[in-house]
Amino acid sequence: MSLDKLLERNRQWVAEKTAENPDFFEQFANGQNPNYLFIGCSDSRVSANTICNTGPGEMFVHRNIANLVVHTDINLLSVLQYAVEVLKVKHVIVCGHYGCGGVAAAMSDKQFGLIDNWLTNIKDVFRLHESEFTYIKNDEERFKRMVELNVIEQIHNLAKTSIIQNAMRTENPPQLHGLVYDIREGLLRDLKVDIGDFKRFGHIYDSNPAEEKKWLS
Repeated sequence: MSLDKLLERNRQWVAEKTAENPDFFEQFANGQNPNYLFIGCSDSRVSANTICNTGPGEMFVHRNIANLVVHTDINLLSVLQYAVEVLKVKHVIVCGHYGCGGVAAAMSDKQFGLIDNWLTNIKDVFRLHESEFTYIKNDEERFKRMVELNVIEQIHNLAKTSIIQNAMRTENPPQLHGLVYDIREGLLRDLKVDIGDFKRFGHIYDSNPAEEKKWLS
């Protein structure tokens, strides 16, 4: 598809929206007030607003290869801080998807170039849960479970950040959610990640251990 085709689609979309509501675009001109921060994969099949059926202004989005929360990623941390501290989002979502190419690459024994450094973060997830994988003999099931565990670990990574720890001390802290998208079915699955399970590591990651945390209660 050419760029001209994309621009034509844009014009068609504008025409459709303004026909439905002449003030459609004007209502977003003065700011945004989304309820969600969606941290997802860059995969072209996993568009946050499409799979969640949300419109403009409803969801703040950050995407990268395999939906990782990496503590040296200034891009992600900047998005997270802005979403939590300025936009005051009520929910922070990490969404993985079955069939993720980044997870598949990390589980292989091949080199892919520069991206190998990024994929090391997923290999660390495999290392943490290696004992569990010894009991999963089916390759497809191992792959799916790795996708799920990767999401769970990224939620834990969120909980380690000072941004989230500070937010959890406020009166209205955001809720953290781990989701997996099934491309074959189009459905989202809630992994029901319990951050309370992470409290045993509070003495390591807690930036203010003397203060009682809502997220550990």
